[in-house]
Amino acid sequence: MAGSSRPLWVAFALLLVSCILFMTLNVKGDWDFVLHLRLTKLAALLMVAYAVGVSTQLFQTLTNNPILTPSILGFDSLYVFLQTLLVFTFGGVGYASLPLTGKFGFELVVMMGGSLLLFYTLIKQGGRDLPRMILIGVIFGILFRSLSSLLSRMIDPEEFTAAQANMFAGFNTVHSELLGIGALILLVSAAVVWRERYRLDVHLLGRDQAINLGISYTRNTLWILLWIAALVATATAVVGPVSFFGLLAASLANHFSPSVKHSVRLPMTVCVGGILLVGGQTVFEHFLGMKAVLSVVVEFAGGLVFLYLVLRHKK
Repeated sequence: MAGSSRPLWVAFALLLVSCILFMTLNVKGDWDFVLHLRLTKLAALLMVAYAVGVSTQLFQTLTNNPILTPSILGFDSLYVFLQTLLVFTFGGVGYASLPLTGKFGFELVVMMGGSLLLFYTLIKQGGRDLPRMILIGVIFGILFRSLSSLLSRMIDPEEFTAAQANMFAGFNTVHSELLGIGALILLVSAAVVWRERYRLDVHLLGRDQAINLGISYTRNTLWILLWIAALVATATAVVGPVSFFGLLAASLANHFSPSVKHSVRLPMTVCVGGILLVGGQTVFEHFLGMKAVLSVVVEFAGGLVFLYLVLRHKK
């Protein structure tokens, strides 16, 4: 047991070291001000590491596919469409004056409502038609991207910059006002997911085996999918849409994890995601002088991992 948990403890130790370096490296001037500023950014990075990493791991469990991520259902595209629609409706000044908590509540309700409509396909088929639901999600993702592009062309060029700023992930521009409500959502989700960890282990055996072992497959799948939507909505509201970071964190966690049990893999995914974001941000800020953007590097690395997984499964 001790040997099987050793990689997890190593990952946790590396995450702790990354956090300490991020908080204390090159601190000059007022410590209270600097630590408060860095603590806010650190909290956001850890929240994103948890939300994106866990949602990806859960989605891969439900689909039994290590390549798929929640972004394939069009959640990120829906988020960008909502931002563009708000700018188109209220204008750049009106959009900027909207309260962040109100926008977050609106986005969360719409994304959860869209998830329910999408998951209705799964309900009708008794939980059998997950591939069709994924295909519908892909189609809606393309639709939302097309609508966002159309609205962007109809928006005044000066106001378009307000919408464009929310189309890409930004780990340097954290919406700190959302950290409190985001942390509350993540804490509740952590309690729910941890309680479901044994059922999630059974899900890895497949639908038929899970039902034979007494799992209410359809209800449990819908319940987990709703929390996946909530986690994705929270992460995108805090830093913006990310596509491949979850795949990168989950793939590395699966590679280094000594067990397929979710009681090990989920914490490992959070630790790996935290190391990538916190450690990466530390390197870019204090060693590279912010000459590169962390989100671009992370997404590029995640894209390479995606291509590797596709080619490996093709063989």
